[in-house]
Amino acid sequence: MAYSERIKALLGGTSEFSRVRIRLKDGSVLEGLILPRPEVGDPDVLLVKLENGYNAGVHIERIQSIEVLGKYEPPKVEVPSYGTVVSTKGAGGRVRFVATGGTIMSRVDYVTGAVYPSFSLEDLYLMYPELRELASIEMVNLMSIFSEDMTPTRWSAIADEACKAFNEGAVGVVVLHGTDTMHYTAAALAFALRSAPGPVVLVGAQRSSDRPSSDSFENLYAATLVASQASFAESVVAMHENTSDGVIAVHRGVRVRKMHTSRRDAFISINHEPIARVLTKEGKLIMNTNDYKGRGRLECSTRFDDKVALIKYYPGMSSEVLDYLVDKGYHGIVIEGTGFGHVGEWLLKPIARAIELGIPIVISSQTIFGRVNLNVYRRGVELLRAGVIPSEDMHPETAFVKLSWVLANTSRDINEVRRLMLTPLAYEINQRTRPIDYIVKPSTPKY
Repeated sequence: MAYSERIKALLGGTSEFSRVRIRLKDGSVLEGLILPRPEVGDPDVLLVKLENGYNAGVHIERIQSIEVLGKYEPPKVEVPSYGTVVSTKGAGGRVRFVATGGTIMSRVDYVTGAVYPSFSLEDLYLMYPELRELASIEMVNLMSIFSEDMTPTRWSAIADEACKAFNEGAVGVVVLHGTDTMHYTAAALAFALRSAPGPVVLVGAQRSSDRPSSDSFENLYAATLVASQASFAESVVAMHENTSDGVIAVHRGVRVRKMHTSRRDAFISINHEPIARVLTKEGKLIMNTNDYKGRGRLECSTRFDDKVALIKYYPGMSSEVLDYLVDKGYHGIVIEGTGFGHVGEWLLKPIARAIELGIPIVISSQTIFGRVNLNVYRRGVELLRAGVIPSEDMHPETAFVKLSWVLANTSRDINEVRRLMLTPLAYEINQRTRPIDYIVKPSTPKY
């Protein structure tokens, strides 16, 4: 969108991203780069990126004069080619890096402040030579997408690449991924690779790799250490445990959830504690449990059903939502109910209709922590009578991913779906509710 004619006249033909000195009528002076005007906002407000990195908006009525100091030349960014494999020698076993995109593969344009996916794995390997001391690293640039563009079909592609890596002799796989949907993909890989010769470690960053405050190096270092040295062979997420450096939490893929938009320690294990921690300064992996899947024979089932829906119940939610999904041919539905797993009375009939048509309905809880229990209140009993499947203590995203995997790998017989959804396959279900101290621990941020 263009600035107003008054702003244009004041700029006198000066282009966007020019470095300027702005003298205000109150005697103060601002220096920075002229930014493009966003689609919304007052066209009489000039946007400037200041020297300290902050953006400022200055109304034309406050401006006395503008002096042009220079023109900004944007950096030339080469787009990496995807699908190539580059092998390098290292000190440990072979670990395959699989890039999918995300902030860890991105850099900041310090002019606009926007983050762009521009790094290749080769770039990161050169930036972090310490990784070469941990493993012989193989690199596959599989895809370059934003986290929100992940799909069940892409889960399958990542799982296929992980299986290929193990078949070709890798001792572990590191998947570089955007953080917003990383816990979905981590759960997907837990079901797709129910047995494996080594860990699949998902890793990301809350701050891009070229920023001084980036968390990418420690996360990536820990992920590589886990992939090459851990005795367990599960899908896990390796991210900062605290806002400061030094400790990386290793969360089970079926238990982890992103719980903050921007903090380094955004990821928390739900109804469980992390399976391990990495002390990055010491280069040590510390296990929190002896109950895990060890390295074993590879078993891959990488298909997922993309006709599964995850919906949140809300007060007054219309029954038309469920009817629409059923009529559109969805194969399964997960509902985030309230508390123990409840929904409004008016949804009982459309839920029963869906189940009668062979469409499984899984009930989870939007409270995240705790356990679905449909035997406490009348509404829960009514839902059980209708035939819903309680998700036990799975959080909603894991229940959604598991249902997608179950439907893709069975005949979709509703009784078989029920049996598998209630059977622990990858530590996604605890037989009993975990103690309350797993919700808040001394090292866990209190949101």
